[in-house]
Amino acid sequence: LAFLMVFFFSVIPSDKETNRFKKCEQIAFYSRPQTAAILTRTSGKQNEFACLLAMSFITLLQVQLFMQVCAIKAGAVRVTIDEWKPIRPRFRVPDVLTGEPVYERINILIFHFDNVLFFKFQDEQEDSEGLWRETFKKFVDIKANGPTSVGLDFGLHGFSHVYGLPEHADTLRLKDTSDGEPYRLYNLDVFGYSIHSPLGLYGSVPFLLAHSPDRTVGAFWLNASETLLDVQYDYQYKLEKNGFACRREVLPHTNLRWMSESGVIDSFILLGPSPSHTFLQYAELTGYQALPPLFSLGYHQCRWSYDDEADVKAVDAGFDRHAIPYDVIWLDIEHTRQNRYFTWDSQLFPDPVGLQRHLQERERKLVVISDPHIKVDPSWELYSEAQDQGESCYLDFTSPEVRAWYSSLFALDKYKGSTDSLHVWNDMNEPSVFGGPEQTMPKDAVHHGGVEHRELHNLYGFYQHLATVEGLISRSGGLERPFVLSRSFFAGSQRLGAVWTGDNLATWEYLKISIPMLLSLSIVGVAFCGADVGGFFQDPKPELLIRWYQAGSLQPFFRGHSAKMMKRREPWLFGDTVTAAIRNAVQQRYCLLPYWYTLFHQAHTSAKPPIRPLWVEFSKEQDTFTVEHEYMIGSALLACPVTDPGATKVKVLLPGSGENWYDVQTKRIYSGGRTLSLAVTLDTVPLFQRGGTVIPRRTKPGSCSADLQKMPFSLTVALDSNGCAEGYLYLDDGHSFNYRDKKHFALRRFSFCLFCPPSCTDNTGQFDSGCLVQSVTFLGVKKKPSAVTTLLSGEN
Repeated sequence: LAFLMVFFFSVIPSDKETNRFKKCEQIAFYSRPQTAAILTRTSGKQNEFACLLAMSFITLLQVQLFMQVCAIKAGAVRVTIDEWKPIRPRFRVPDVLTGEPVYERINILIFHFDNVLFFKFQDEQEDSEGLWRETFKKFVDIKANGPTSVGLDFGLHGFSHVYGLPEHADTLRLKDTSDGEPYRLYNLDVFGYSIHSPLGLYGSVPFLLAHSPDRTVGAFWLNASETLLDVQYDYQYKLEKNGFACRREVLPHTNLRWMSESGVIDSFILLGPSPSHTFLQYAELTGYQALPPLFSLGYHQCRWSYDDEADVKAVDAGFDRHAIPYDVIWLDIEHTRQNRYFTWDSQLFPDPVGLQRHLQERERKLVVISDPHIKVDPSWELYSEAQDQGESCYLDFTSPEVRAWYSSLFALDKYKGSTDSLHVWNDMNEPSVFGGPEQTMPKDAVHHGGVEHRELHNLYGFYQHLATVEGLISRSGGLERPFVLSRSFFAGSQRLGAVWTGDNLATWEYLKISIPMLLSLSIVGVAFCGADVGGFFQDPKPELLIRWYQAGSLQPFFRGHSAKMMKRREPWLFGDTVTAAIRNAVQQRYCLLPYWYTLFHQAHTSAKPPIRPLWVEFSKEQDTFTVEHEYMIGSALLACPVTDPGATKVKVLLPGSGENWYDVQTKRIYSGGRTLSLAVTLDTVPLFQRGGTVIPRRTKPGSCSADLQKMPFSLTVALDSNGCAEGYLYLDDGHSFNYRDKKHFALRRFSFCLFCPPSCTDNTGQFDSGCLVQSVTFLGVKKKPSAVTTLLSGEN
């Protein structure tokens, strides 16, 4: 197959274009009978599991299904169903699990019924349901292997709140789909995506969590083909007899129906019982969040696209001139020679190495784009090499040989004009084919090993992300942590780097929806995530731009980005008031980087997401279960970004009866278990520190994250009602794998109970940061102490 690459300008879709994506009635496998149904129930004990299995035999063909139920030592159950003797082996998703799980004995009760469900087959001449041939608009999908869909039903007893399943521009709690479209997982280039829609976007993680005051469980559906999920919230009634009296108890119940176009049934039930247990169980399967280099947690300045070297240097100087710290500047495709990746336009960027050295002198980095397609040009050496690896100008990243070749292109001796301070952005890797059927590759395209694209579509971007990460690691001889941003992702992408929510619009609605979108990503392991500040398309008004910077500064990945047809959007172009507000938001982010870096260490080692819904920290408080406009940053900070125009007040739920909450700006104390009406101005960023916590900061923001390392620390100790607090600080060199390979790190625990000294919580770490604590601020001290004693190196 060969695809001609065409570039065009995107436009915001109009109401007339709402039919450009498939509805469920246009997806043939959605309406077909499912191959199996399972009703699951987990007991209170971690090693007990019960299921109702409905297996069927195809009467005409006598095809049997084979089921395996395995207990995983980490606290999960794996259920797989495949054909016993398939005519053609079904595709099993590779490379997503970090290894074969460790299994153990399990107490299981299976109710087995044959011939409960039946398959429905039609020959090609009578195919009225799209089983062998499916049409959408002018596109015809020929299914050479016939209908191969699979499905599974789950019943989650005792649960009425389900979360996760990104990526959708929708509410944090998944909606009941009984009267509408199912949630769709099918990676697509969806510019100007609809808000509050179950349609799929750029990435897919088929993992969700169900939460109740008593328990958290997870469901992971390991399938990379197009997938649909129906959610139905319901209630069941239970009669309890007590002597002659009867009491009817109403129990919540959630039905889930997974449906995928192809593959096998490979599903995991994570038994929890707490949110942190569930996060850990999922990370044990698919991997922990990669520990990012420190610079990547700073601010990123991006535009499609900066004009030339002089433009880049001018923008770089502008940040210093206006005292706004930043770490990375980005280049889109126009920096290349006629859209050829791994090249430079010699007219616009005649000295790319010199440009990178110029940035390096200021301890800053450059990121360039690298999409999955290769420009058709027989005279171009790289295109000729790509042809030798396959027959498509869209690289087949599913092939290990192609990935190895692509990784080698990042070597300094091959990628002319690159240096070790250059990092990478994988865009358009759903893959987008610029206006094709639903903006992606035909499902009958054949990949490495004879596998159809339909089998692994949602994995394609994951594989490019993997190849790019491996290329940057190899470039450094395995010594340096890479930074690679990817638009497309799948389960396991957290091991590779960062993702973002794609081409958003500069509206208040997109700012508001970004919060539940990022929370949904965070709780399924993809912790290094963000939404483009200011909106990619359209020109934001100054108030919106300020509020977006304030919100972005409180998100894991912090990047300003805009399209080239929009007005320039550097932070100092909107007047002194706007510049000052943006400067303050960015500087506060930089001062807080020690806390963010510590949170990413926790994500890397214990799977705790840096940002998390309130219910993760306050798991028994039901009034937190649907809150999506505010969230926790770690366990110590509660953020409630202002997302409404002209706001003079915001309502903030302060959870936890008996908790103390301290306004970070005013230092005022509030009691928990209440909803606060907080007055706000354009300078207000509602942020509260939880009593009982210690937050480390740098005393000054510096000009970039490297400059920040020279600044001493300050500690903010927020006392709980007992006068106690504790917190952590993680330190390493910020860029290498020495923390892993040589144990060059330090993890400090600060424990204050008026008053205990800090201690080391991991004695295996051997890192001397040379840092100093300049000041300690106590919040919640009821009366001024008569004296303060500090212990330095064992002396008073």
